[in-house]
Amino acid sequence: MFNRSPGGDFFIQKNAKLYLQDGATFSGKSPAWQHENVVGEVVFNTGMSGYVESLTDPSYSGQILVFTYPLIGNYGVDPEDSESGQIQASGVIVSEAATHYSHARAKMSLLAWLHTQKIPILTGVDTRALTKHLRTSGTMLGSFGVQRPATLKNMTYQLRPQPLRKPIIHNEGQAKKVILVDCGAKDNILQSLLALRVQVKQVPLDYDYSQEPYDGVLLSNGPGDPTDYPQTIRIAQQAMNRGKPVFGICLGSQIMGLAAGAQTYKLIFGHRGHNQPCIETTTERCSITSQNHGYAIDENTLPTGWRVSWRNLNDNSVEGIEHKTKPFFSVQFHPEACPGPTDTAWLFNKFYSCL
Repeated sequence: MFNRSPGGDFFIQKNAKLYLQDGATFSGKSPAWQHENVVGEVVFNTGMSGYVESLTDPSYSGQILVFTYPLIGNYGVDPEDSESGQIQASGVIVSEAATHYSHARAKMSLLAWLHTQKIPILTGVDTRALTKHLRTSGTMLGSFGVQRPATLKNMTYQLRPQPLRKPIIHNEGQAKKVILVDCGAKDNILQSLLALRVQVKQVPLDYDYSQEPYDGVLLSNGPGDPTDYPQTIRIAQQAMNRGKPVFGICLGSQIMGLAAGAQTYKLIFGHRGHNQPCIETTTERCSITSQNHGYAIDENTLPTGWRVSWRNLNDNSVEGIEHKTKPFFSVQFHPEACPGPTDTAWLFNKFYSCL
């Protein structure tokens, strides 16, 4: 099957390397079917599990995902766990990829799944050393494969998401109506809304819903720099002028901040994993959260009437904002989890109570 050995027990591999934009290199091996180098922003995820959900998270579009946990793929792949219709990461780097897996729901191995979607993988990498390098030098572009790229300084990459083409209505007929602005929404955000028994109109990121009848708006997660979403920000501003509830998640939090008049900045190496401790500033209650973002809101630029509602306990960065009097609030982490803890799933009920 594919490029397996004659005995069918392992994939034939060849030597390959990761080349980072600052000149650092890391050695590993790639399956023989990989022929071309892949380019992307190299980021790391500290989760011990949830690789199917992570790899299909649209927020990883255009990125090469490094898993810090030393063994990935041991429970195989069930595509039903996907958070979108395809693998979104441009490439995968691991210390060891399991060739044998064990789980009742698994349909295939991680390597076979990557092969079906032509997503390159680099195995046998010292991911601890690579992660320490990225923590010190920051996330940067990289390329891995058999050939050294002709140039490293001018490397570019492309986002891989499948943008929503037209609005889709879910749960039609429910009394409460919510607009889900899809910037690359994970599936469980939609499922969490549907569980509230509301009608959901899922709309493209540049769709102007601001004058339509609705009870609330949810701004979703998505890939890239939030300032690259000017139309989404402008429409969110118009929606907020109406005073109806707005809830932002991940990129949606940054879009809310920009729509309010604040500024964002890029974190040195971002927050990606399922073990990020955050504290709610009003209650001082701590929650363990699932995160995947490379940008944050600059709290010093928050306008009058807004406050920081959540902070990251590792670096004190902003993890949520809210308006002091209006029903606008957001979180930088993922209350819908998938993967990760569900400590903050109650935020969907908070949103519903505002409708």
